[in-house]
Amino acid sequence: MNPSNENRLHGLDHLRALAIVLVLLFHYRVYYGFPDAISFVGLNELSAFGWSGVDLFFVLSGYLIGDKLLADQAAYGRIRFASFYLNRALRIIPAYLVVLAIYFSFSAVQEGRDLQPLWKFLTFTQNLPIDLRANTFSHAWSLSVEEHFYLVLPLILFAVPSSNLRRWSLWLILGIFVFGVLVRYGIWAELVEPQFGRRRLGAALKYLYYPTYVRLDGLTMGVAIAALFRYQPGLRDQLTTRGNMLLFASFSVLVGCYQLFGGNILSPEFSSLETTLVGFPLVSLGYGLLVLSALSPNSILYRLRFKPTAVIATLSYSVYLVHKMTNHWVRSNLPDLVVLSDTSLFLACLVAAFVGGGIMYIVVEKPFLALRARLRERSERRFSEAT
Repeated sequence: MNPSNENRLHGLDHLRALAIVLVLLFHYRVYYGFPDAISFVGLNELSAFGWSGVDLFFVLSGYLIGDKLLADQAAYGRIRFASFYLNRALRIIPAYLVVLAIYFSFSAVQEGRDLQPLWKFLTFTQNLPIDLRANTFSHAWSLSVEEHFYLVLPLILFAVPSSNLRRWSLWLILGIFVFGVLVRYGIWAELVEPQFGRRRLGAALKYLYYPTYVRLDGLTMGVAIAALFRYQPGLRDQLTTRGNMLLFASFSVLVGCYQLFGGNILSPEFSSLETTLVGFPLVSLGYGLLVLSALSPNSILYRLRFKPTAVIATLSYSVYLVHKMTNHWVRSNLPDLVVLSDTSLFLACLVAAFVGGGIMYIVVEKPFLALRARLRERSERRFSEAT
């Protein structure tokens, strides 16, 4: 971990920390429910909307990956496919495979009813379509979405000549948003609207929440921010001088989204036409404004340096991978060793998630990140020598 790095964007660290905390709260609430002692006003509402932490991760990934690819396009005049895909593989795959091996080797950590076939996890097709009954390691669906995004975005940018990328970027981004709305409407009309009750909610989750082709809004919003920063410096400067206003606007949009979704994705409003058409784009807009605020030098998010959020941000990927198994293990075993209140058990699960994530980061993630840095340095040196 290197949370003290002066080149870190501290505002984005705060958002990564927020995203993983939202996810942790949501999954604990769904699987176990909150203890009465800590269900004070605000926590239940926050945790109910915690599913949207994944959307915040999507916006952050879209911005960071989009910025990287556009920077390479500007510096080298082309997309360096081998370098990009190797970089992504070393970042994502090692820890993912270790967690996958644990899940398939030890039934004691399986938090759900069953596992989908191994080949679906290895090919990142677990969400196409997802099996709602096999919900162990179901949170890997978001990694599938991101892997599909990593595969396709460089190909899209490669297909557009670099000289035309500035002109076409806006239309590409708008096209993807419109595509998502149209696809969601078609799916809603054919597969969701005819259903009733729990079957309707199940259809909405299966066909409107998990598949990649309906969840591109957040990633596209992140790419849009990267394109804005690179190709529209005047507009960028106007926006980023209003960082705290962007923060307030983000909060306002997200509160509206909370109302639109009926508080959470398990409510009847989730399967409504209004939510289907505009819900996910609005969530992405809200988090896009939050990312813009975090990138604005005069905003409180940008200026605040808080080491705990930097540490949490560093561990966020590993914590995301292991948190459901650590929750399950703690709740299945710790009460046999010591008498705990519901509140203490909840806090023990949070601690276990970060301890497990920290071990995963130190043992698996960090060595491969170091390898990635060495390979990247070698690649840059070779390019400099060649030119």
